[in-house]
Order: sequence, then structure tokens, then C-alpha cells
Amino acid sequence: MSGLGTDLETITRQRNMTYFLGVDIGNSKSHALIADENGNALGLGTAGVGSWEALGWAGARHVFHAILDEALQEAGIGRNEISGAGFGIAGYDWPEDRQGHINIIESLGMTNCRYTVGNDTLVGLVAGAEQGWGVVVSAGTSNNCFGRDRQGREGRVTGCGSWFGEYGGAAEIVTKAIQAVAAAWTQRGPVTALSNLFVEQTGARDVTDLLAGLVRERYHLTPAAAPAVFDAAANGDSVAQGIITWAGQELGSLAVGVIRQLHLQQEAFDVVLAGSLYKGGTALIEPMQQTIQAIAPGARLVRLHAPPVIGGVLLGMEEAGLEITTQRTALIHSTNKLLSS
Repeated sequence: MSGLGTDLETITRQRNMTYFLGVDIGNSKSHALIADENGNALGLGTAGVGSWEALGWAGARHVFHAILDEALQEAGIGRNEISGAGFGIAGYDWPEDRQGHINIIESLGMTNCRYTVGNDTLVGLVAGAEQGWGVVVSAGTSNNCFGRDRQGREGRVTGCGSWFGEYGGAAEIVTKAIQAVAAAWTQRGPVTALSNLFVEQTGARDVTDLLAGLVRERYHLTPAAAPAVFDAAANGDSVAQGIITWAGQELGSLAVGVIRQLHLQQEAFDVVLAGSLYKGGTALIEPMQQTIQAIAPGARLVRLHAPPVIGGVLLGMEEAGLEITTQRTALIHSTNKLLSS
């Protein structure tokens, strides 16, 4: 009888529990995470690219359903048991993108769920900022920046990279480095070790062949070449050092714009650094910090170490009226444990 009583007690407790969903849709990977009100991560669904810009609306809808179904199965709950959800979606960039994503979310059948939806930078911010608000600067292949203040007001950049003059990602660093190699070849700029590095990387015969081959598309230097620029800078090449400093300042300028939009200049808040480019370390981060703190001395730069999808769960909790700062540490710990298993 004691065993039966324990089982009934567990069932009752589970039925009284509240569950939350976080979804992070990316251009390379997508996640759905389910956790309970105590911050215990219970189920995870994973997939590759999920953006409608890459897959179309039908393809994106398939990814949303697949990762939710996987997370629900692992968590052992039904979709009607989810009380709140937060969606961060790559490709959700403009107001005209909203209805298509709302249609997908409504098709998931979570009839008892309150939710919020935004760009994938949103979940990265909430995952990384201790208070759940501040600014996030994403730097990977390209760049993006998003912010929200303590009242929930939002600020952003276009997220369209060099097209709209937003620089600092790997693609922009490599472009700047190629320009420096061309400037050295024409003697408009100083000699740089980047010339020989790029000749070696592409297999070109010499710099002349490199430049001709880039124009004629025999050779290609992708954002994956950015580590070579960091290496050249670390080895003392002044041109490469200038490029990394420029990238840090440009990333800082993205944050400055959002800080001004939200009037955070006199606030103390986190600036979350999200993305692989920050592996470049202080050479990139120090000029970025100087640029930001010149107008917002209370800004604190922090690296994002938590999975961004955690931010979606916290947003779901916020939608349900919970105080998310009290659950953040437990949720990070339990999610990392779930991922490692």
C-alpha cells in the first residue's frame, strides 16, 4: 500500500505542475525545450535549420512540429499542459513576418498556452542577461543586436549586415582583410601578412593570382577565413590588429544604437555577447567594451554560455506571470545536465 500511495502522490504532484516551452529556431540548428515551474528541464527536441527564409513556410512549420513533438515525448506531457512559451526565430525580422509565424505557432495546438515571439536574438538576451533585460550583440558569420528594457520595450538594428552598414561579423572581417590585401598590392596601404596567409589558404600562386582569382571566382574566401585574421593580429601584424579593433568598435556601435533607442545610458545592465566570433578574445572585446561604456558606463559585458533556448522557456514563464530571475540558475543547470545526457 505504501508504494501505491507514493505513486498516487507523484501523479497528483505532476498533474498540479505547470510546464513551459522555449523554442529557438536558427539558420543551422533549432531546439525546443520543456521545463517545469521549478526550472527542471524535462524534454528537448532538436533539428537543423528551421528558418522560413531557408525552408519556406511549409518547411519551417514541419520543423516547429517535429521539435515540439520530440520535446513533449521526452517530457511525458501533452501539448495542452504547456502554460507559457517563448519563441526566438531566425528570419523573424520585420512586422510583415509576424503573421506567418503566428500561423505556425497556432497550428501547434497549444490551446492553453500564452506565448511571445521575436527574433532569435531575443532568447539569447533573456538566456544571458541576469535580470532578463539589457542588450545582446550576436557575432558569428555576420552580426545582429537586440535589446529590451526593464519595462519590456524593445530596440534593434536591421540585422542586414553590410547592406545597411552593420559590421563586425566574420564575413565583414574577411571582406575588410581582402580589401587590405588589395590596398597593399596597389601600394595604397601597408604591407600585411594577410596577403601570404590568403595565398596559402586558397592555393593561389601569388597575390596577383589571388586577387584575379577572387574576381573571376576561381578562389573563394568565406567567413571561415576569419580565424586567420585573428591569428595574424595575435602574431603582431598591425593591419590585422587594426581590422580586429575596427570589428570590435563596429559591434560596440550596434549596442550603442540600441542603448540610445531604449535610453539605457544611465542604467546598469548586461550586454550579452552571443556567437562564435567572441572566441577571438580581448582583441575584439576590449574595443567593443570601450565603445559601449563611453556612453553607458554601467554596461557589463558578459559571454553567453547558456543554451539560448533557455531564454524561450524564461519568456514563457514571464508570460504566465512568474518571476523569471528566480528560476534562471536552476533552469541553466538542469538544461546543461539534460544536454550532457
